[in-house]
Amino acid sequence: MLKIAIVGMGGIGNTHARCYAENEQTDVVAVCDCVAERADTAAEAYGAKAFYSIQEMLDSNVTIDAASMATAGKENGGDHYEPTMQLLGANIPVLGEKPISNEVDKAAEMVALAAARNLPYAIDLNHRFTPAAAQAREWIDEGRLGELQMIRMMLWISNPNESSPHFHIRALHPHSLDVMRYFCGNVAKVQAFFKKGNGRQIWSNLQLNLLFENGVIGNLMGSYDGGGPGHAWGLESCEVIGHQARFVLHDACDLLEFQPRHSIEAESYRHLGGMASFSETFQSRIDRWIEQLRAGTAPGDIDGSGADALKVQQVIEAAIESWETDTVVSLNPQV
Repeated sequence: MLKIAIVGMGGIGNTHARCYAENEQTDVVAVCDCVAERADTAAEAYGAKAFYSIQEMLDSNVTIDAASMATAGKENGGDHYEPTMQLLGANIPVLGEKPISNEVDKAAEMVALAAARNLPYAIDLNHRFTPAAAQAREWIDEGRLGELQMIRMMLWISNPNESSPHFHIRALHPHSLDVMRYFCGNVAKVQAFFKKGNGRQIWSNLQLNLLFENGVIGNLMGSYDGGGPGHAWGLESCEVIGHQARFVLHDACDLLEFQPRHSIEAESYRHLGGMASFSETFQSRIDRWIEQLRAGTAPGDIDGSGADALKVQQVIEAAIESWETDTVVSLNPQV
């Protein structure tokens, strides 16, 4: 049984803890938060030992096989760097929250340290961890779509946060861009347009054009001014078009549709694998992390890796640069 530590016991940290508690192969042995009340409450809830700093936890006699790093900070990722570096420096595999870091240099340092120490390092990019997304990827790999031509992604949620000018793209769209990369690979060029919503001080609406290294062209439309009745969490869809067929994936796990180009015999799958709601994606993602740790999966083969998340952040920063300079921004080849 893997012994798990969780750092950052806010809402997401407690979500991670509940997912580990549901998995028979893990035991939450340590929880850490600089707010003592949060750590103490979580320790009582999960039968773990409470700590108030990473160093205190590392200096203890508690054995830790892996950690979830769920701190928040500026743009939801500002507090990820230091605790992650401490954990990796102690040779502890880490599953971090997104965004990996909105300071790309710091994100690269975390990825580099994990690689240097040959440690699994992953990020909770949970939108891709659904049976529907796995089925769609299988269709691509089998060639059912033919040569990929285009991808169109949309993600809207209602979020009043006004904490920084680019909070919207930096906090939300690691998910969207990871899904797009999952289906279509690395990004070569970026062109972005932003709009402030009604009464907004931040860039809360986004139109992003992408050219992938394999020639696929893509579009992302995102907003913090969307969502609404019938979509308690938001509204998400992803359409991938090949020269022989296309698929559309709705709300990550709700509905997957397949349409051949030259036939009316479409396929439709609702709640594949029994996944009925987006909230279940956290369990699915963490279960995959545990499965790969137990299997001894090579760090370079970890799904939703830190390296994947770094590439997403490079696209995000290129998008901001594109808007600010009114140019199409080329990325170095993403390896």
